[in-house]
Amino acid sequence: MNDLIMTIMEVIGTIAFSISGALIAIHCCLDIFGVTFIGVITAVGGGIVRDLMLGNTPPAVFSNTYIIVICALTAIVVFMIACIDRLHFDLLKEKIEKINNIFDAIGLSAFTVTGAEIACTAGHSDNCLFVLLMGMITGVGGGIFRDVLADKTPYILKKHIYALASLSGGLVYYIAKELAVNEMVGTVCAMALVFIIRMLATKYRWELPRIKFDEKKGSLEDELQKHQK
Repeated sequence: MNDLIMTIMEVIGTIAFSISGALIAIHCCLDIFGVTFIGVITAVGGGIVRDLMLGNTPPAVFSNTYIIVICALTAIVVFMIACIDRLHFDLLKEKIEKINNIFDAIGLSAFTVTGAEIACTAGHSDNCLFVLLMGMITGVGGGIFRDVLADKTPYILKKHIYALASLSGGLVYYIAKELAVNEMVGTVCAMALVFIIRMLATKYRWELPRIKFDEKKGSLEDELQKHQK
């Protein structure tokens, strides 16, 4: 991938995920350090895990320090905006959730493609599964760190077919690369697919099948005991 395109993708993903992390941290009433830290880890966490799995140590983010600076400044700006207009920010919680989803989807789409490309560049272009995995980890890793630090169940495990959106975009990018489609076209198509799936999943509440128990009827253990009797 062209170096300029790669840099643009990193910056887009970095800013988007940093905003997403900062919004979650503010909602959890963390102080400015907590907001900044979660903003940074949301943006760079997935890339760090990817680089470690690829054997790239230390991870690239520690060489490209401008990325960390962008993360921190973005998170601080979000914190200052919320601090200055605290009342308005608090009254717009529902809209903030929607805004957070948009930035989260942008970050996921950008980092999915970036992760897949880095895996291909590292010499794994013949291993489709590994490329898709690296794209997904880059896209969702930071969000997992964010949610765990914010004491929430990670989105990837419960909401809006998060991981599938990333895998779908990574697959489109991989196929486009294998067919020698123009890099810009392949990148835009892959990012658009991830973004659209995430937005549609949010709007229409698409979810993967899960087992739900009616609390009024008791826990699973209670139900099993009844059957045994």
